[in-house]
Amino acid sequence: MSSTTPPLTRASVVEAHERIKPYIHLTPTLTNTTLSDLASTPQSKDALRGTPWEGQEPAKPRIKLFFKCENFQRIGAFKVRGAFHAVGRLSEGERAKGVVTHSSGNHAQALALAAKTFSIPAHIIMPTISTPSKIAGTRSQGAHIHFSGSTSEEREAVVQKVIRETGATFVPPYDHPNIILGQGTLALELQEQTERLIEGDKRLSVEVGKGGLDAVIAPCGGGGMLSGVATALSGTGIKVFGAEPSFEGADDAKRGVEAGKRIERVKTLTIADGLRTPLGELTWSVISDKEKVHNLYSVTEKNIKDAMRLVLERMKCFVEPSAVVGLATILYNEDFRRLVEKEGGEEGWNIGVAFSGGNTTVEAISKIFAAPEERAERAEGVVGKDGERVAENVAG
Repeated sequence: MSSTTPPLTRASVVEAHERIKPYIHLTPTLTNTTLSDLASTPQSKDALRGTPWEGQEPAKPRIKLFFKCENFQRIGAFKVRGAFHAVGRLSEGERAKGVVTHSSGNHAQALALAAKTFSIPAHIIMPTISTPSKIAGTRSQGAHIHFSGSTSEEREAVVQKVIRETGATFVPPYDHPNIILGQGTLALELQEQTERLIEGDKRLSVEVGKGGLDAVIAPCGGGGMLSGVATALSGTGIKVFGAEPSFEGADDAKRGVEAGKRIERVKTLTIADGLRTPLGELTWSVISDKEKVHNLYSVTEKNIKDAMRLVLERMKCFVEPSAVVGLATILYNEDFRRLVEKEGGEEGWNIGVAFSGGNTTVEAISKIFAAPEERAERAEGVVGKDGERVAENVAG
């Protein structure tokens, strides 16, 4: 993409926000007492059986949760932020020839919408295995869809063919400054909305004792959102964390940072399908910087399912599996919970949770929860008399 590219700074995110405000929704930041109480309640020792923390004393953090609900964003995901920012920075000559990208869903729909808004052609390369609802959503925006195989080589070959034939500008899904800066705008809103919520609700300020966020946790696939959040909150004192699925090596960012080298290929069928992508070179440079991203954590498929059930049933909020990986980390990853207990102390932490999107279907959700043996154990309450959770990964 040959459009102008500002530096990756908080000031650039603020500028990006002003540019895209006319085209995006100001999505709500919500609280939920039940989930904050659950996050602040130690896991039962039974729940830790069979995990890396078996036999250890459960952590006892104090946590207040603030959910940035990008599932209510246009096209149902945060991706429109980066897409509108990237298209908005193209020259008139570039726009005239259109844009092209490869994406299995959310970025595809986002770029198609941005292109439609600016009345320019959009060419979207989608793997044939893409979710039917996301293909339909992309097509409904008037985009030209080109199908490809699922490997990066197959997608890139079709991209290059379209560029040769049309002269369209490639707008990558995540690994570009304009995309990263656009995605980071959600963190600016989350920070301000949280401060207003606490200021306007004495219960929140008394309960937690602070006036703003201590940390934000965001899901990590290609790393565009996490890089954007880290850039937006740089210098604010708010710690930024990343969350990934562990299934079939989907936690490539975590493993790469631990090894000191970017993992370039990932092959996983985690239910968090939006997080199956490895980091790009640019997002790696941000996410591997400990000054920008404090740490990364991973969770199991069961953790994701249980967190998703909680959001659906307790928050009445329609989300896709990728959206709840951060919440799953807060609820079930003892390494993260111990960190909050240690650094938050008696006051605890206000934690912002990025819900990345809600692009799934009732049919897909039904399949996720179809097998009885995979369902989380149900319970009437959240906390038992002994002060521990009444059941493993309570989801009732």
